[in-house]
Amino acid sequence: MAVSDSENNDNPRLIAPRFWPSWLLMGLGWLLSQLPYRFQMWLGARLGRIAAHVVPERRRVADINLRLCYPDLSNTERKALLDAHFRSVGQGALETGICWWGSQTKVDRLAHVEGLHHLDDAATRGRGIILLSAHTTSLELGVRMAQKYMAELGFQTTAMYKPPKDPVVERVMRTRREAHIGGASIADSDVVALLAALRRGDAVWYAADQKAGKRLSVVVDFFGQPARTHVAVSRMAKMTKATVIPFFTLRRADGQGYRLIIKPPLTDFPSGDEAADARQINAIIESVVNEDPAQYFWLHQRFKRKGYDPYKRPKAAR
Repeated sequence: MAVSDSENNDNPRLIAPRFWPSWLLMGLGWLLSQLPYRFQMWLGARLGRIAAHVVPERRRVADINLRLCYPDLSNTERKALLDAHFRSVGQGALETGICWWGSQTKVDRLAHVEGLHHLDDAATRGRGIILLSAHTTSLELGVRMAQKYMAELGFQTTAMYKPPKDPVVERVMRTRREAHIGGASIADSDVVALLAALRRGDAVWYAADQKAGKRLSVVVDFFGQPARTHVAVSRMAKMTKATVIPFFTLRRADGQGYRLIIKPPLTDFPSGDEAADARQINAIIESVVNEDPAQYFWLHQRFKRKGYDPYKRPKAAR
């Protein structure tokens, strides 16, 4: 099996019995990655439907986010969107397997690029590129799809990631990503490595839509709601002169694969006003999310900040 030897031969402790359930899960992921694509999406949608009942707290968080971001939806419309979101999350889990273990032929067949000329133009600038993205449910597969086009333009692709708590999952994620993108996977806390990659002219994929600590963020609107928003993209672009190109992945409505949406490079960016830059980035993300809201990752407590917690359960009346 593709996950048995190469991922753990330099770290013997990962073969200890306590890690066997994790390896079994990785083996199941590999097995499911070999199934036909249409069946994978059918199965993923059903797994997502089950997950909605298995993790009710996450469903509650997603429902609150949808209430905040789409206040004009009726209860029936919001419930339908919430159900569609969990189906999309389940499909995303199967897509992660395609990303890690799917054949290059299969991945290429599913990729449909929009706006490739924007990458062509950026390649002539002789700078690193920040692929500005967001957490759509297909994001993991989108990173792998993008690397082919970046490689053709002479760029090594580096992907940021948040290390999972399970060391087996972390090991497999990192090694399978690096096997495909041909570059490095950098932990989101390793700022030095990130800046070094941009300065040597790499393309770095970076999702800018999750909340950050006060030192690295400003509070600006996201879907009309005040949200603590990263300023890292502005600071990275300022320090490295990198070109910032919005890049997103959405599942096609016809079931024929994925739209790789490449938008024009940001101009006059950074502007010198981090709040204005953050608002610009949020507006770009909003425009893509509105194309198919079910495919955005609504499970995070995006709007929680000091003094405001819309996710807190009300105290029971005595």
